[in-house]
Amino acid sequence: MLIETEATPNPATLKFLPGRTVMDAGTRDFASPEEAEASPLAIALFGLGDVTGVFFGRDFISVTVAPGVDWRDVKPDVLAILLDHFSANMPLFLGSAADFSVPPESADFGDNPEDAEIVAQIRELIDTRVRPAVANDGGDIIYRGFDQGKVYLQMQGACSGCPSSTATLKNGIEQLLKYYVPEVTEVRAV
Repeated sequence: MLIETEATPNPATLKFLPGRTVMDAGTRDFASPEEAEASPLAIALFGLGDVTGVFFGRDFISVTVAPGVDWRDVKPDVLAILLDHFSANMPLFLGSAADFSVPPESADFGDNPEDAEIVAQIRELIDTRVRPAVANDGGDIIYRGFDQGKVYLQMQGACSGCPSSTATLKNGIEQLLKYYVPEVTEVRAV
């Protein structure tokens, strides 16, 4: 089995491509060992000690290491864990994957029902134009809400903590949403 690796815009994060589906639907972001308890693979990766984040995408895993950690020291261990996991066809989650694909804290905050058409346009643009590009960089972006012209988004995976994430939000996503949805005045990260 060959696992490809790709650099991401975030120097602390590498994207690993096992050549097979990782998540059938959705994504999952683990920002701590405690959150990783739902996944044997995430537990093993955090067990390395230098790992500070694990993200499962459709066909990739992004792994983030602590500041100052050299990827040359950690990458062989991450690859070994991934090879063992996928070669043995181990489950990604303990129990049913459906129970763990969306953590409870990821619920959107309540949108105003009067904004339903605007919210639908925003969600469509994020799902069709933004999320695929962000996934290419080893992350995901999740819609969290729309309130008085402001769109709230959550960056995950390689995008969370990335030095260029503010520029991506302001120069890319905000401009795109303002162009297609004039009611949007600002995009904010949560």
